Amino acid sequence: MDRHARLSALLDLLGERGKVTVDEIAEELHASAATVRRDLDHLAEQQLLTRTRGGAVAQNISYDLPLRYKAARNAREKGRIARAAAAMVSPGAVVGVNGGTTTTEIARSLVSRADIGDAGERTSLTIVTNALNIANELVVRPQVKIVVTGGVARPQSFELTGPLGTHLLEEITLDIVFLGVDAVDPSRGAFAHNEAEASINRLMTERANRVVVVADSSKLDRSAFAHICPVESIDMLLTDSNAPAELIQRFDAAGVPVKAV
Repeated sequence: MDRHARLSALLDLLGERGKVTVDEIAEELHASAATVRRDLDHLAEQQLLTRTRGGAVAQNISYDLPLRYKAARNAREKGRIARAAAAMVSPGAVVGVNGGTTTTEIARSLVSRADIGDAGERTSLTIVTNALNIANELVVRPQVKIVVTGGVARPQSFELTGPLGTHLLEEITLDIVFLGVDAVDPSRGAFAHNEAEASINRLMTERANRVVVVADSSKLDRSAFAHICPVESIDMLLTDSNAPAELIQRFDAAGVPVKAV
């Protein structure tokens, strides 16, 4: 396991248990005690946990991990979801994407398509996003028109939030929005950990002709702190093939078609 994946796994365990010891982390992650101590010290410096004698305890932020630590989670599944999402978009479309690891992969897959990536100087796609990392990565591509909402940047997700971003979204229409979420439930809809992100994500769904929630199977049948939208607002759920059949049936029964890739 490389360091990036190990740090992500360590934070996952800490979030689940509230506290961990060096010995138990070393055993579960197959790492030396010295390596685990260095990892804990590194995360403590970033205020992602509090070091204790022989281990660490969680801070609130551990439940809403920075994007760089989420990237290693379910990477293969997110790649399949991203490619399937990109295939749903027609050239010339106006596409909304919020922040997150899955939506970042979708943006990359979109501009990798031959009919979009080889457009030369001609604009063949418009992407509207509140994610600074997505805008930064795609702005150099002349075939993609990037529209960025205003707002205040959250360092955990690189998303812009707040009333400065709502003014722009109220003036435009999206053909489709790919909505990355922290949780989605077949009866209650989509959720985010942060209320400011949930608010601007909700507005993106309201401005879109089609809402596609993109979430790997670990986020299904769950809820989080802030509600984004009800299940009735979701036109499709795009997830991975690990999603249980019974759960897919529950989404179908709620009127949400599921594509598991």
